[in-house]
Amino acid sequence: MEQQQTNNKETTQLTKPALASYTDYRIYLNDYYQFKLAETNQSLRPYTYSMFSVAANIKSPNYLKLIIEGKRNLSNEMILKFSKALKLTREETDEFKLLVQYCQAKDPLDRNQKLKKLSEYRMTKQMRLGTFNTQALEAVPNWVTWVLYTLADQKNVDFDLGKLMQTMKSRANQDEIKKAMDRLFKTGELVRDSETGQVRKGRALMVGGPGNEAIPVELVRKLQSELIYLGLESLYQDKPSEREFGAVTLALTEREFEKVKFEIRQLKKRIYKDISVKREISKGDKVYQLNIQLFPVTNKS
Repeated sequence: MEQQQTNNKETTQLTKPALASYTDYRIYLNDYYQFKLAETNQSLRPYTYSMFSVAANIKSPNYLKLIIEGKRNLSNEMILKFSKALKLTREETDEFKLLVQYCQAKDPLDRNQKLKKLSEYRMTKQMRLGTFNTQALEAVPNWVTWVLYTLADQKNVDFDLGKLMQTMKSRANQDEIKKAMDRLFKTGELVRDSETGQVRKGRALMVGGPGNEAIPVELVRKLQSELIYLGLESLYQDKPSEREFGAVTLALTEREFEKVKFEIRQLKKRIYKDISVKREISKGDKVYQLNIQLFPVTNKS
């Protein structure tokens, strides 16, 4: 009797996998299935793949297993059936669909676009739920803000909204530019000379709120993904002579990885410091974005 009470207590502590924490829908489905197995391990009818199929109104009893193992993909019709069996809300169903579309995309550019949509959806959802507020969002400058701020160091820039859009190759619309400009002038990060009308930097671009509070990782990830996506656009839109893309694939130990990461940070600091000193003397010709990426593409064996 005491053992049964203990098992029941453990069962009540089980937590259903949170869809928002997954970037692979097959792993999410497997974790959901394992959760249902653990939840029903003391019942007369433990959970099975066929039970999921019945709940999803699917004839194949092992369809969930085939999906988890990567032997089948989910169509839009099946996404809705799976959402029903998973007991997802309408909002979660939309999120699940975006997650599936991202995971099943084959073309790298298309895959990145779908990941961007998924990330934006999740961030909007968190804002709506109050996980972080719009003030926190505004405290993190987006790529448009960074480019406009740096344009103060470029020669002969006309800060008219229409001209700025042309200068930025129409990668941002006038509303985005106006919002970013208003922020920069309001905070004093950019100032306009009352006599000449020229725009210059007023102070360093502020990252974070007035109290320099911690920035939600989702917002940092949003900015970083925007910058990476700009690099993808440049790969297709700019001539090879106007950009430098290089890559090297390495097998590193943890110690070597930490050393390389440190060297990358020092390199960024040195380049930024050297160029900043030169911009105090003369203006630049163009604004460039320097992305240095180091990330794992395999797991440990």
